[in-house]
Amino acid sequence: MTSFGLELPCGAACADPRLLAELARRAEDAGWDGVFLEDYLVYNAEPDCPTADVWVALAAMAGATSSVRLGTTVTGGARHLPWELARRVSTLDQLSGGRVVLGLGVGDPNDDAYRRFGGVSDPRTRAGLLDESLQILVGLFAGERFSFAGAHFRVDDVLFQPAPVRVPIWIGGGWPGKAAVGRAARHDGFLPYRRSSADRYADAEEELSAADVAEILDKVRAHRGSVEGFDLVVGGRRRRADWSAERLHVATVAEAGATWWMEWVPPGPADEMRAAVSQPPLRP
Repeated sequence: MTSFGLELPCGAACADPRLLAELARRAEDAGWDGVFLEDYLVYNAEPDCPTADVWVALAAMAGATSSVRLGTTVTGGARHLPWELARRVSTLDQLSGGRVVLGLGVGDPNDDAYRRFGGVSDPRTRAGLLDESLQILVGLFAGERFSFAGAHFRVDDVLFQPAPVRVPIWIGGGWPGKAAVGRAARHDGFLPYRRSSADRYADAEEELSAADVAEILDKVRAHRGSVEGFDLVVGGRRRRADWSAERLHVATVAEAGATWWMEWVPPGPADEMRAAVSQPPLRP
Protein backbone atom coordinates (compact mmCIF):
# COMPACT_ATOMS: atom_id res chain seq x y z
CA MET A 1 0.00 0.00 0.00
CA THR A 2 1.41 3.33 -0.95
CA SER A 3 -1.32 5.88 -0.22
CA PHE A 4 -3.19 7.07 2.86
CA GLY A 5 -6.30 9.22 2.74
CA LEU A 6 -8.55 11.06 5.15
CA GLU A 7 -12.32 11.05 4.73
CA LEU A 8 -13.95 14.16 6.16
CA PRO A 9 -17.62 14.97 6.76
CA CYS A 10 -19.34 17.60 4.64
CA GLY A 11 -21.55 18.77 7.49
CA ALA A 12 -21.71 19.99 11.08
CA ALA A 13 -18.56 22.10 11.74
CA CYS A 14 -17.30 21.05 8.30
CA ALA A 15 -20.21 22.83 6.63
CA ASP A 16 -17.77 25.78 6.60
CA PRO A 17 -15.60 25.42 3.45
CA ARG A 18 -12.96 27.64 5.06
CA LEU A 19 -12.50 25.04 7.80
CA LEU A 20 -12.34 22.25 5.22
CA ALA A 21 -9.64 24.16 3.32
CA GLU A 22 -7.66 24.55 6.54
CA LEU A 23 -8.08 20.85 7.39
CA ALA A 24 -6.89 19.84 3.93
CA ARG A 25 -3.79 22.01 4.29
CA ARG A 26 -3.04 20.57 7.74
CA ALA A 27 -3.48 17.03 6.42
CA GLU A 28 -1.10 17.70 3.54
CA ASP A 29 1.48 19.09 5.98
CA ALA A 30 1.06 15.97 8.16
CA GLY A 31 1.93 13.65 5.28
CA TRP A 32 -1.45 12.42 4.04
CA ASP A 33 -1.77 11.53 0.36
CA GLY A 34 -5.43 12.39 -0.14
CA VAL A 35 -8.32 14.25 1.49
CA PHE A 36 -11.84 13.21 0.52
CA LEU A 37 -15.34 14.39 1.41
CA GLU A 38 -18.47 12.45 2.13
CA ASP A 39 -21.20 13.76 -0.18
CA TYR A 40 -24.69 14.39 1.20
CA LEU A 41 -27.33 16.99 0.41
CA VAL A 42 -28.27 16.98 4.10
CA TYR A 43 -25.57 15.56 6.34
CA ASN A 44 -26.95 12.91 8.67
CA ALA A 45 -24.92 13.54 11.83
CA GLU A 46 -27.89 15.24 13.49
CA PRO A 47 -31.37 16.51 12.50
CA ASP A 48 -31.28 19.53 10.17
CA CYS A 49 -27.48 19.42 10.13
CA PRO A 50 -25.62 22.27 8.37
CA THR A 51 -24.10 20.89 5.16
CA ALA A 52 -21.58 22.13 2.59
CA ASP A 53 -21.74 21.76 -1.17
CA VAL A 54 -18.83 19.38 -1.70
CA TRP A 55 -17.73 20.84 -5.05
CA VAL A 56 -17.46 24.37 -3.69
CA ALA A 57 -15.66 22.98 -0.64
CA LEU A 58 -13.26 20.93 -2.77
CA ALA A 59 -12.43 24.04 -4.81
CA ALA A 60 -11.48 25.81 -1.58
CA MET A 61 -9.42 22.77 -0.56
CA ALA A 62 -7.66 22.73 -3.93
CA GLY A 63 -6.64 26.35 -3.47
CA ALA A 64 -5.20 25.61 -0.03
CA THR A 65 -3.11 22.57 -1.05
CA SER A 66 -0.60 21.55 -3.70
CA SER A 67 -0.11 17.78 -3.63
CA VAL A 68 -2.91 15.81 -1.95
CA ARG A 69 -5.50 14.00 -4.02
CA LEU A 70 -9.00 15.44 -3.61
CA GLY A 71 -12.39 13.87 -4.23
CA THR A 72 -15.61 12.38 -2.94
CA THR A 73 -16.29 9.12 -1.13
CA VAL A 74 -18.77 8.85 -2.64
CA THR A 75 -21.18 10.89 -4.76
CA GLY A 76 -24.58 9.37 -5.49
CA GLY A 77 -24.75 9.24 -9.27
CA ALA A 78 -28.54 9.40 -9.40
CA ARG A 79 -28.55 12.85 -7.76
CA HIS A 80 -26.75 14.57 -10.64
CA LEU A 81 -27.12 15.20 -14.33
CA PRO A 82 -23.95 13.62 -15.70
CA TRP A 83 -22.93 16.55 -17.92
CA GLU A 84 -23.26 18.99 -15.04
CA LEU A 85 -21.18 16.69 -12.85
CA ALA A 86 -18.62 16.34 -15.65
CA ARG A 87 -18.31 20.13 -15.89
CA ARG A 88 -17.78 20.54 -12.14
CA VAL A 89 -15.21 17.75 -12.00
CA SER A 90 -13.34 18.98 -15.09
CA THR A 91 -13.14 22.51 -13.71
CA LEU A 92 -11.97 21.26 -10.31
CA ASP A 93 -9.35 19.10 -12.00
CA GLN A 94 -8.03 22.13 -13.88
CA LEU A 95 -7.98 24.18 -10.69
CA SER A 96 -6.15 21.48 -8.71
CA GLY A 97 -3.61 20.61 -11.39
CA GLY A 98 -4.94 17.12 -12.06
CA ARG A 99 -5.46 15.94 -8.47
CA VAL A 100 -9.16 14.98 -8.55
CA VAL A 101 -10.57 11.51 -7.91
CA LEU A 102 -14.29 11.03 -8.57
CA GLY A 103 -15.97 8.55 -6.26
CA LEU A 104 -19.38 7.45 -7.53
CA GLY A 105 -21.98 4.97 -6.35
CA VAL A 106 -25.65 4.08 -6.45
CA GLY A 107 -26.03 5.98 -3.18
CA ASP A 108 -26.12 5.27 0.53
CA PRO A 109 -29.25 3.17 1.19
CA ASN A 110 -29.72 5.11 4.43
CA ASP A 111 -29.53 8.56 2.78
CA ASP A 112 -32.95 10.11 3.43
CA ALA A 113 -32.32 12.93 0.94
CA TYR A 114 -33.62 10.82 -1.95
CA ARG A 115 -37.04 10.71 -0.27
CA ARG A 116 -36.99 14.28 1.03
CA PHE A 117 -36.28 15.84 -2.36
CA GLY A 118 -38.41 13.56 -4.50
CA GLY A 119 -35.44 11.83 -6.09
CA VAL A 120 -35.19 8.31 -7.42
CA SER A 121 -35.43 5.87 -4.53
CA ASP A 122 -35.65 2.54 -6.37
CA PRO A 123 -32.17 0.94 -6.22
CA ARG A 124 -32.43 -0.66 -9.67
CA THR A 125 -33.40 2.61 -11.32
CA ARG A 126 -30.58 4.38 -9.49
CA ALA A 127 -28.16 1.71 -10.72
CA GLY A 128 -29.34 2.26 -14.29
CA LEU A 129 -28.87 6.01 -13.95
CA LEU A 130 -25.39 5.47 -12.53
CA ASP A 131 -24.32 3.16 -15.35
CA GLU A 132 -25.44 5.61 -18.02
CA SER A 133 -23.85 8.50 -16.13
CA LEU A 134 -20.55 6.63 -16.04
CA GLN A 135 -20.59 6.10 -19.79
CA ILE A 136 -21.30 9.79 -20.34
CA LEU A 137 -18.64 10.95 -17.90
CA VAL A 138 -15.98 8.78 -19.53
CA GLY A 139 -17.03 10.01 -22.97
CA LEU A 140 -17.01 13.69 -22.01
CA PHE A 141 -13.72 13.42 -20.11
CA ALA A 142 -12.00 12.00 -23.22
CA GLY A 143 -11.87 15.42 -24.87
CA GLU A 144 -13.32 14.17 -28.18
CA ARG A 145 -16.72 14.66 -29.81
CA PHE A 146 -19.20 12.43 -28.01
CA SER A 147 -22.77 11.22 -28.47
CA PHE A 148 -24.87 8.89 -26.34
CA ALA A 149 -28.43 7.59 -26.34
CA GLY A 150 -29.70 5.60 -23.39
CA ALA A 151 -32.88 4.89 -21.48
CA HIS A 152 -32.35 7.90 -19.18
CA PHE A 153 -29.96 10.32 -20.88
CA ARG A 154 -29.05 11.61 -24.31
CA VAL A 155 -25.98 13.52 -25.53
CA ASP A 156 -25.76 14.79 -29.11
CA ASP A 157 -22.33 15.45 -30.62
CA VAL A 158 -20.70 17.38 -27.78
CA LEU A 159 -17.04 18.36 -27.39
CA PHE A 160 -16.34 19.02 -23.71
CA GLN A 161 -13.39 21.37 -23.19
CA PRO A 162 -11.14 21.79 -21.38
CA ALA A 163 -10.70 18.06 -20.90
CA PRO A 164 -9.46 17.05 -17.44
CA VAL A 165 -5.85 15.95 -17.03
CA ARG A 166 -7.08 12.52 -15.95
CA VAL A 167 -9.80 11.82 -13.42
CA PRO A 168 -9.70 8.33 -11.89
CA ILE A 169 -13.21 7.02 -11.21
CA TRP A 170 -13.60 4.96 -8.06
CA ILE A 171 -16.84 3.04 -7.57
CA GLY A 172 -18.25 2.77 -4.07
CA GLY A 173 -20.58 -0.07 -3.20
CA GLY A 174 -21.54 -2.94 -0.99
CA TRP A 175 -19.47 -6.04 -0.38
CA PRO A 176 -20.04 -8.93 -0.72
CA GLY A 177 -21.95 -8.52 -3.96
CA LYS A 178 -21.42 -8.75 -7.69
CA ALA A 179 -22.80 -5.50 -9.07
CA ALA A 180 -20.50 -2.94 -7.45
CA VAL A 181 -17.26 -4.86 -7.94
CA GLY A 182 -18.16 -5.56 -11.57
CA ARG A 183 -18.90 -1.88 -12.14
CA ALA A 184 -15.66 -0.91 -10.42
CA ALA A 185 -13.64 -3.29 -12.60
CA ARG A 186 -14.72 -1.27 -15.65
CA HIS A 187 -13.20 1.84 -14.12
CA ASP A 188 -10.24 2.78 -11.93
CA GLY A 189 -10.92 1.68 -8.39
CA PHE A 190 -13.27 0.23 -5.78
CA LEU A 191 -14.31 1.52 -2.36
CA PRO A 192 -16.06 -1.50 -0.83
CA TYR A 193 -18.35 -1.09 2.17
CA ARG A 194 -19.29 -4.26 3.98
CA ARG A 195 -23.03 -4.76 3.72
CA SER A 196 -24.93 -6.71 6.36
CA SER A 197 -28.21 -6.66 4.41
CA ALA A 198 -29.67 -5.24 1.21
CA ASP A 199 -30.50 -1.92 2.86
CA ARG A 200 -27.85 -1.49 5.55
CA TYR A 201 -24.10 -1.12 5.70
CA ALA A 202 -22.39 -3.06 8.43
CA ASP A 203 -21.00 -1.53 11.59
CA ALA A 204 -17.48 -0.15 11.38
CA GLU A 205 -16.18 -3.04 13.46
CA GLU A 206 -17.19 -5.46 10.68
CA GLU A 207 -14.40 -4.20 8.46
CA LEU A 208 -12.88 -5.86 5.43
CA SER A 209 -10.22 -8.46 6.09
CA ALA A 210 -7.16 -9.43 4.08
CA ALA A 211 -9.20 -12.38 2.78
CA ASP A 212 -11.88 -9.95 1.54
CA VAL A 213 -9.21 -7.88 -0.21
CA ALA A 214 -7.80 -10.94 -1.95
CA GLU A 215 -11.27 -12.10 -3.03
CA ILE A 216 -12.19 -8.66 -4.39
CA LEU A 217 -8.98 -8.48 -6.41
CA ASP A 218 -9.59 -11.96 -7.80
CA LYS A 219 -13.00 -10.81 -9.04
CA VAL A 220 -11.55 -7.62 -10.52
CA ARG A 221 -8.83 -9.65 -12.24
CA ALA A 222 -11.46 -11.97 -13.70
CA HIS A 223 -13.28 -8.95 -15.20
CA ARG A 224 -10.33 -7.01 -16.58
CA GLY A 225 -7.49 -9.53 -16.82
CA SER A 226 -5.17 -7.61 -14.48
CA VAL A 227 -5.30 -5.38 -11.42
CA GLU A 228 -2.41 -3.24 -12.67
CA GLY A 229 -3.31 0.42 -12.17
CA PHE A 230 -6.47 -0.46 -10.22
CA ASP A 231 -7.03 1.08 -6.78
CA LEU A 232 -8.62 -0.84 -3.94
CA VAL A 233 -9.51 1.52 -1.10
CA VAL A 234 -10.14 0.02 2.35
CA GLY A 235 -10.76 1.40 5.81
CA GLY A 236 -13.47 4.01 5.94
CA ARG A 237 -13.59 4.18 9.73
CA ARG A 238 -12.03 6.15 12.54
CA ARG A 239 -8.58 5.26 13.87
CA ARG A 240 -8.37 2.56 16.53
CA ALA A 241 -7.19 3.59 19.98
CA ASP A 242 -4.55 0.84 19.79
CA TRP A 243 -2.15 2.24 17.18
CA SER A 244 0.01 -0.89 17.13
CA ALA A 245 -3.01 -3.03 16.26
CA GLU A 246 -4.04 -0.48 13.65
CA ARG A 247 -0.62 -0.54 11.98
CA LEU A 248 -0.72 -4.34 11.93
CA HIS A 249 -4.15 -4.36 10.27
CA VAL A 250 -3.08 -1.79 7.69
CA ALA A 251 0.02 -3.85 6.89
CA THR A 252 -2.09 -7.00 6.52
CA VAL A 253 -4.56 -5.55 4.02
CA ALA A 254 -1.73 -3.80 2.16
CA GLU A 255 0.09 -7.10 1.77
CA ALA A 256 -3.14 -8.59 0.39
CA GLY A 257 -3.22 -5.89 -2.30
CA ALA A 258 -5.07 -2.81 -1.01
CA THR A 259 -3.59 0.37 -2.52
CA TRP A 260 -5.24 3.01 -0.30
CA TRP A 261 -6.05 3.10 3.40
CA MET A 262 -8.88 5.54 4.14
CA GLU A 263 -9.27 6.88 7.67
CA TRP A 264 -12.59 8.50 8.56
CA VAL A 265 -12.58 11.59 10.76
CA PRO A 266 -15.96 11.81 12.51
CA PRO A 267 -17.71 15.17 12.82
CA GLY A 268 -16.84 17.13 15.93
CA PRO A 269 -15.80 20.57 17.15
CA ALA A 270 -13.39 22.40 14.88
CA ASP A 271 -10.44 22.09 17.27
CA GLU A 272 -10.93 18.32 17.50
CA MET A 273 -11.01 18.10 13.71
CA ARG A 274 -7.80 20.14 13.47
CA ALA A 275 -6.06 17.83 15.93
CA ALA A 276 -7.25 14.69 14.13
CA VAL A 277 -6.04 15.69 10.66
CA SER A 278 -2.70 16.89 12.04
CA GLN A 279 -1.81 13.35 13.15
CA PRO A 280 0.34 11.63 10.51
CA PRO A 281 -0.88 8.43 8.86
CA LEU A 282 -0.03 5.14 10.57
CA ARG A 283 2.25 3.79 7.90
CA PRO A 284 3.36 0.20 8.60
